[in-house]
Amino acid sequence: MNYSELVKRPAVIGVAAFILGILAGLIWGYGIAPVEWVDAAPNLLRANYQQDYLRMTIDSYRVNANEDMAVQRFLALGDKGAETFQAVKNNPGTVDPNVIKIFGDLLSRKNALAPLPGSTAAVSQTNNSASSGNLAVTISIIVGGLLAVGAVGGAAWLYRNRSRRAPSHFGTPPPAGAAVNRVGDQADYTSAGESPPLAQYVATYVLGDNQFDDSFSIDSPSGDFLGECGVDISETIGVGDPKKVTAFEIWLFDKNDIPTVTKVLMSQHAFDDEAIRTKLEAKGELMCVQPQAQIILETQTLQMSATITDMQYGQGALPDNSYFERFTLELAVWTRK
Repeated sequence: MNYSELVKRPAVIGVAAFILGILAGLIWGYGIAPVEWVDAAPNLLRANYQQDYLRMTIDSYRVNANEDMAVQRFLALGDKGAETFQAVKNNPGTVDPNVIKIFGDLLSRKNALAPLPGSTAAVSQTNNSASSGNLAVTISIIVGGLLAVGAVGGAAWLYRNRSRRAPSHFGTPPPAGAAVNRVGDQADYTSAGESPPLAQYVATYVLGDNQFDDSFSIDSPSGDFLGECGVDISETIGVGDPKKVTAFEIWLFDKNDIPTVTKVLMSQHAFDDEAIRTKLEAKGELMCVQPQAQIILETQTLQMSATITDMQYGQGALPDNSYFERFTLELAVWTRK
């Protein structure tokens, strides 16, 4: 998919913005400003570090004999206290086993090995749970923020494309002084016994509109977004300003279909030029423009009729019938039955 097709598909842009938001958040969170954990509580340490912590606690109790401090430090291990104490008993390391036994008697006397609800250990465990909950909330906020970035990016692109629709005038204003067709010039399909189109637009190009690129939104009667259609410059000829357009590109995007259907409307000179045809054939079906010609584009659920209601070739040093002085196209879209 080339760039011109990509920008015509807001759904793709939304997904891309979402993915970029996720990647940006991960790069920021893990590379630029990662979270650094310091002064972790004993109950959050790995088992081997908890055992080292308890050995130091027991050794400190041997030196200062402060029972309250020793019990408080033990309770900081939370629900891992009894398990860690048993592991230290089985592997004393550099700690005197007799001191470990005395420490165990202290814990039993203080009921610290099996803390009751409301005890210091229970409160410590509650605080730890709250800390875990806060961490979960923080992670949820970060993930939510990344999702919001993707959603806002997609919505912005969608709004940008939809804001370009012009149900009562042209999507791209022609240069000052150029004549334009009005809504009243649009075909009345109901008078011919056909069903009214979902969307009907007129796009006019005049020489000098170097940025000509009209796109229009296609919505259901209830306002649901169904797709987009449009016309833009496909190829120019010669050099200098203003650009001399020798081919236009019309396209139809259906949100329920994967490819964007495209056809290339070429001047008589471009259509007869083998080199230009070879260059443009990858963009879509090539067609030589003729006044009042009707071009049909179909997707899975949409059908668009593009009618050339007005055209005029430019006059100058370039070959005859090689570029457009004026080009008007009427687009009408229906749902496929």
